[in-house]
Amino acid sequence: MTTISERSCQAGSGVAGGQLPRNLRRLRRERGMTLEALSSRSTVSRAMISKIERGAAVPTATTLGKLSAALEVGLSQLLGDARTREPTLLPRAAQAVYRDPATGLERRSLSPLFPDRSVDFVLNTLPGGGHVVFPGHSLGVEEYLFVRRGCLTVVTGGERHVVDQGNTLFYPAHVVHEFHNENEEEAEFFIVVDDTRTR
Repeated sequence: MTTISERSCQAGSGVAGGQLPRNLRRLRRERGMTLEALSSRSTVSRAMISKIERGAAVPTATTLGKLSAALEVGLSQLLGDARTREPTLLPRAAQAVYRDPATGLERRSLSPLFPDRSVDFVLNTLPGGGHVVFPGHSLGVEEYLFVRRGCLTVVTGGERHVVDQGNTLFYPAHVVHEFHNENEEEAEFFIVVDDTRTR
């Protein structure tokens, strides 16, 4: 069962291009998983997975992370539109945007999504006072975080790191990782997700 309440899908509520419902259904079926099997593996309710696949609900970031981990894919593979590996201009309008209905986190995919994705470049914005929790990725996935604006507290594997504006944090991402904005001002931070070590 999900631990954070989900909200119904509304106009402009979260996923650019509406790729998430289609991608989730496709990835689940490619792995030969029923709704029940994905629910069991992810601990997300069957009813919620069905709603997401039908475009009737936008999942929280925590739920999205659980589905991503259960399917063994990056978040951008759930949210984006795959492209061929060649020089690619990704206009702002084509960048997949996800907004967490529970925390207000906005996640913008800045890198094109290739079928053999190994590096993901993401811009995140977290409102003042907001915090979000992501389950661990696959063993070997690493993240590099840079705070462009504001200050962010990152908790990885129970260890707390305060990352001021202009500073960078590296951490293994196979453990639960949390982002806390303990200030009133919005925090803006880039993350590079590297899963090359898993290949």
